[in-house]
Amino acid sequence: MERTIEKFKALSDETRLRILNLFLKSGKNLCVCELMDALQLPQYAISKALNIMKNADLFTTEKEGTWVYYKLNKDNQENKSLFNFIKSNLSSNLFNQDEERLNKRLMLREKDKCVVGIIPEEELLKLIKEKTED
Repeated sequence: MERTIEKFKALSDETRLRILNLFLKSGKNLCVCELMDALQLPQYAISKALNIMKNADLFTTEKEGTWVYYKLNKDNQENKSLFNFIKSNLSSNLFNQDEERLNKRLMLREKDKCVVGIIPEEELLKLIKEKTED
């Protein structure tokens, strides 16, 4: 019962729900810099939220070179059921805007991996514009 309570506490925050929504809707493993750009929040806010959700067993991490990718922990039925419920019940303009920004950011991936890192917004917008013109 304590694990279930911990999971719900971890989801009782707007930022954490926004993060979870991006993972559920994209179906991808994501890095902190991609989440920063999608949510337009600073690194410390994203990292803190991810840490809380990882401690609640909602996420795991995979390291590839210098990159750390977070992924949904779908290894147990409780999480799978929870994720399905949340995915079918999260909808708002804010979530839609987050998804739109994430989809643009994901266009910059190479071989489905982040290669951009943390860059100023002006440079990011320029890269996205170049990518969409190709």
